[in-house]
Amino acid sequence: MESLLREWDGDSVIFRFDRLCGAWIIIAIHSTRLGPATGGTRMKHYPHVQAAVQDAQRLARGMSYKWAAAGLDAGGGKAVIAIPPDLGPPARTDLLRRYGAFIHQLRGLFLTGPDLGTTSEDMDIIAENAAPYVFCRTPAAGGSGNPGPFTALGVFTSIQVVVEQLFGDASLRDKQVLVQGVGSVGGELIKLLRQAGAEISFSDVDPISIQHFRRQLGLQFVPPGEVYDVHCHIFAPCAIGGVLNEETIPRLGCRAVVGGANNQLATPQDAVRLQARQILYAPDFVTNSGGAIAAIGMETGGWSPAEARERVAQMIKSNLFEILELATQEEVPPDAAAQRIAERRLA
Repeated sequence: MESLLREWDGDSVIFRFDRLCGAWIIIAIHSTRLGPATGGTRMKHYPHVQAAVQDAQRLARGMSYKWAAAGLDAGGGKAVIAIPPDLGPPARTDLLRRYGAFIHQLRGLFLTGPDLGTTSEDMDIIAENAAPYVFCRTPAAGGSGNPGPFTALGVFTSIQVVVEQLFGDASLRDKQVLVQGVGSVGGELIKLLRQAGAEISFSDVDPISIQHFRRQLGLQFVPPGEVYDVHCHIFAPCAIGGVLNEETIPRLGCRAVVGGANNQLATPQDAVRLQARQILYAPDFVTNSGGAIAAIGMETGGWSPAEARERVAQMIKSNLFEILELATQEEVPPDAAAQRIAERRLA
């Protein structure tokens, strides 16, 4: 634990142990250089506290780059609530209220919204004690709602940019796309891909989701253990992070990786591994920034949902073209090019 805190390049990590249910609350503040630390609240079970801290730190760092690359005035932060495996619904709701009171005590140092394991309805509960430091509450509660469709739009736009880069035309008709994870982002992404005429396959671990997308929509299902071996044009990881690593990259049968998951690269060296295999990687903190951009724009800039969709598509398209051009000019992986652009603004 001490080495995690010593070696991290962020500002601070704030801990709280919830004695009533045995959960750990970890808020990682990576940077406030561009504004208050802003990032989602992730809720899940971890094998140990160190894993939760490491996850919060990596996610917070990604948020710093996400905001900077998008040109928005917000800092990087992330919250992780490491819950016990047997936490029931009533206890979970009470925990969210206590977490909201904790956020309020920070007086705007950290602003939050939904992430893996939390929803807009959860933000309503947190906001009972944490308003005005909560984004993406339900529209009925005055928020911008589920950011998933806007995140999916950003990933879809990024796929178009990458396809144009590879094939000279942004059309997705007959392009083969494998979507890993069909939750709030992956499921919405599939809707956009179907409308664009792409050939879609998918992978997931949830039986209900598998039945819906395979039987009701007629999409090809790929077992989780086989996703890296599938030959396709685009691989779109939209579930957990760390899926691109020294074991999976040699197996990849795709031309490009463009997804919605956070921290897809297990290590920085994995960007080099992808480049060595001539697999184009669109940096995740750019491709998955649509939900964050839309939430900020609608809740602080007065954007309508229609304007938010237009702005998200324009901003991500422009940012990704700039990143890919810089990567080509300087002969570096796109992830390194994206970090350089973000670091210029952070500096």
